[in-house]
Amino acid sequence: MVKSGLLLNIIAISLFVTISNLGQSGGLIKNKKNELDNLKNEISTLENQLKLKNAKEIENYDALDNYNHQSFLLHRIINALINEDEQKTNEIKETESNIQQLSDEIQALKRNYAKYLIATYKRGPINEWESVLNSKSFEQAILRYKYLQKFSKQRIKDIASLKSKQNELINEKAILENERKEKEQLANQKQSEEDELNQKRIVRKKILNSIRHDKEFLKSEIAAKKNAEIKIQNLISRLIEEETKRRAEELALLKSKKAFNTNPSLKKMNAESSDENLKSYSIDLSTSGFSSFSSLKGRLNWPVEQGRIIKEFGENRNEKLNTVTLNYGIDIKTNPEEEVRSVADGVVSAIDWIPGYGSIIIITHKGDYRTVYSHLANIFVKEGDKVKLGTTIGKVGESLEGNILHFEIWNQRNKQNPEIWLARK
Repeated sequence: MVKSGLLLNIIAISLFVTISNLGQSGGLIKNKKNELDNLKNEISTLENQLKLKNAKEIENYDALDNYNHQSFLLHRIINALINEDEQKTNEIKETESNIQQLSDEIQALKRNYAKYLIATYKRGPINEWESVLNSKSFEQAILRYKYLQKFSKQRIKDIASLKSKQNELINEKAILENERKEKEQLANQKQSEEDELNQKRIVRKKILNSIRHDKEFLKSEIAAKKNAEIKIQNLISRLIEEETKRRAEELALLKSKKAFNTNPSLKKMNAESSDENLKSYSIDLSTSGFSSFSSLKGRLNWPVEQGRIIKEFGENRNEKLNTVTLNYGIDIKTNPEEEVRSVADGVVSAIDWIPGYGSIIIITHKGDYRTVYSHLANIFVKEGDKVKLGTTIGKVGESLEGNILHFEIWNQRNKQNPEIWLARK
């Protein structure tokens, strides 16, 4: 009875864990679908805004910004599909491994049962009582009886196991077929999104070429960049606040853990409570394992391999417009689609789209330092990714002034002059 009760408990726990995992998996799939749907809805809204414009209005700075925004959203969809495809590939490999293991186990069971059938055919069916009666001694009879009972139970167990493994194999093959179909659907969806992105690139390029030398549109871009600097500053402030809050909560958890650990009965409760609190953070912004950022001053790697600074940190005069603008970072002119690399170890803490600077990435480094990379044509990382020095995070995009990477360095809320930090070329 005790063993039966224990077995029922184990089965109940296993079912609970399985159902919980299925629920979590279903929730993740639903969240991913919702995220993609939201991105598609944003694109539809932007497309509808363009439809309301006439032919002349289509070729202006706002329309260019609209296409830039749509391209950013499409890249996010494509990157999400790439990540999903990689996950599906891993699932297929795992299922194929399960199928191979089950096939091997089934073959082993068949071989064992075949040996039994051959032995039965040669010697005839084994009669337990006849074998016992033919024993030379009472001890031998007892041993034979126990062996034959055990042998009989093992045969029954092998047959049951064989049927169970065969059913498992059928289920795994069905799962594999479904996973392969899903992977094919992902590939088709990704191709469709890439085709749409390429079409928008053609239209965007046409608009860019038609307005590139128009002073009015240059003024629009300068105005957008002024607003963009404020938005970047606000974004960095939000990241600082979130990180400060996280550190305060981690410190409180550490103190409570020490207090709870003095009471053994509350120790387990504290561990579970700590885990739940930490799960509330979707992105781990901890930089404890990274190398020092401050020690790189004056020898920091450039974010692009080729390029020259065309707008310095601070005030810059535009000769065409005869205006003075304030630059929170530096603008580096480089080659088309030049790779952009992380200048130091860090964690991707924000990916966003801001009018004027387009697609941006903010990376948090050790010592409350942050680097900002904007005017990106493509992004290869996602929020929460840990990146090393030199990791390719994206490619440089094209603006009215050419292929420009806008690069900033912040320490807390203080803007830094990147030229002082970057290594001399």
